[in-house]
Amino acid sequence: MNEIINYFSTIPSSHRAIILAGGIAFFWLIESAVPFVKFKYNKWQHAGINIFFTITTIIINFCLALILLATANWTNENNFGILNSLPPMNPWLFAIVGLLLLDLIGAYLAHFVEHKVTFLWRFHLIHHTDTYIDTTSGNRHHPGESVIRFIFTTFGVLLIGSPMWMVFLYQTLSVVSTQFTHANIALPKKFDNFLSYFIVSPDMHKVHHHYVLPYTDSNYGNIFSIWDRLFGTFKTLDRDKLVYGVDTHMKPEENNKLSNLLSIPFQKYRSPKT
Repeated sequence: MNEIINYFSTIPSSHRAIILAGGIAFFWLIESAVPFVKFKYNKWQHAGINIFFTITTIIINFCLALILLATANWTNENNFGILNSLPPMNPWLFAIVGLLLLDLIGAYLAHFVEHKVTFLWRFHLIHHTDTYIDTTSGNRHHPGESVIRFIFTTFGVLLIGSPMWMVFLYQTLSVVSTQFTHANIALPKKFDNFLSYFIVSPDMHKVHHHYVLPYTDSNYGNIFSIWDRLFGTFKTLDRDKLVYGVDTHMKPEENNKLSNLLSIPFQKYRSPKT
């Protein structure tokens, strides 16, 4: 465990970039060879839009990183947060508890609130407009949402008292998990169902991308599936019934055009069908 802590305490930015790019390339190759859904679309054009949003997310997080670092250092120096109030424990158990809490507050809670607060949904909506879910879709976040997510992450670090190595470890696992759950692949059904009791599986997350309620408002989990099962937001849907997108923006000129995607949060609000 000490080796992991030491590595993620000083993980170079180049390594994080390699993990991000390597994950996309790995799942891109798999889904190109054996796609779950044989989309009739321009894969490169679609990827171009999503990679644009990936780059803006990277830039925003890089510019705000000092705030996150300062927050983590402050909690450590002042013995603040949930983790710092717990009794001494095995390093592995400490890491698991911390990762679960970061997943709950920084990811699950943030995602849930984005779906329930109209102002925040306007930005998160861009992620759901994608009608061709593949591994590049995982980072399809409006720049405004990237800022919103950063605020939730920082709040989570402050409340939990996470050391920076734990934040970097969580973010690394999150990147790979996101690419995996959005990839246009299908695991054997029984294996996918087994995974969904522990982590978010591809089938589980793809239900979240079904185009209508109540499925859109379900399966908010990022890495761990425990929160959806615990809080009653877990749903299933047969694979052959999945339709990606969101019912308010199903036209290609609305969901597959970069200029429109950037302006959606500022357009007239459209209520989803219930």
